[in-house]
Amino acid sequence: MRYLLRKLVLYAFIAWAAVTMNFLIPRLMPGDPVTLLVDRVQGQVDPAAVEALREAFGLSDANILRQYIDYLGSLFSGDLGLSITFYPVPVADVVSGAMPWTIGLIGVTTVIGFVIGTGLGVLLAWRRGSWTDGFLPGLTFLNAIPYFWMALVLVMIFAVNLGWFPVSGAHTPGLRPGWNGEFITSVLWHALLPAITIVLASFANWVIGMRNMMVTVLGEDYVTMAEAKGLPERTVMVRYAARNAILPSITGFALSLGTVVGGSMLTEVIFNYPGVGYTLFQAVKNQDFPLMQGMFLYISVAVIIANLIADVVYVFLDPRTRQEA
Repeated sequence: MRYLLRKLVLYAFIAWAAVTMNFLIPRLMPGDPVTLLVDRVQGQVDPAAVEALREAFGLSDANILRQYIDYLGSLFSGDLGLSITFYPVPVADVVSGAMPWTIGLIGVTTVIGFVIGTGLGVLLAWRRGSWTDGFLPGLTFLNAIPYFWMALVLVMIFAVNLGWFPVSGAHTPGLRPGWNGEFITSVLWHALLPAITIVLASFANWVIGMRNMMVTVLGEDYVTMAEAKGLPERTVMVRYAARNAILPSITGFALSLGTVVGGSMLTEVIFNYPGVGYTLFQAVKNQDFPLMQGMFLYISVAVIIANLIADVVYVFLDPRTRQEA
């Protein structure tokens, strides 16, 4: 219990630091959203309209402490400001519209890649020294391939040349979103090639990492003792070896889940997929500071929550963290 309490206090402090940095960085940068909008129309804006825009974007001439208090108040009420790129749509609406696409694609494929990779890593380590070692060079090569290059090659072969998959987009243009068979089928069909690309690009890293940890753990005395006691092979492999070897992978998986909220920018840009990563790319391209600020806040909170979940999982997997006073 003390372990979890310390972690909660630590992550509460980290969350406060992330929120504070998210407040300070845009205000330390030159310019502001209103100046960017005025520059786009070459300054042909009525001064009263400029003042109204400054008020709409939450800009104030008050001291920094007053602005910080107002920012925290707006944050707790869910007000992250207005987007420049999608003006006058609020930032929270833009992010909430892109989030389901990212979680549905990047989140699901991250979990699939982790499950396949760790499971295969356990089996390859348990059968080390056999014909299964022949997979290692191929996995190393697959892990070394740059993701964007793999994505471009798969798009060229299976989407452009063979025409088996759509080239881009999340669904067929013109379809009305809804819980109907036609729309769901279109969404799954458009997500299949990006999903295959993500799994191929990620699972090799999980396999290699898990195999290396398993080989190390299999040399420990407690594993040798379990085998000498005549315990079933499956029990030794899963409860003694894999349970301890998976601990570093849990940390990496938690970080991966945290970055899911940020989307995979390369994935979504290459496939023109309307997720958080693609929206963040548009925000950077259009210098949309409110949208970037809101997205960085979402990503920071997601990473913090993912790490907290990983620490909770550690309590159940690793008895050393369950220390009584």
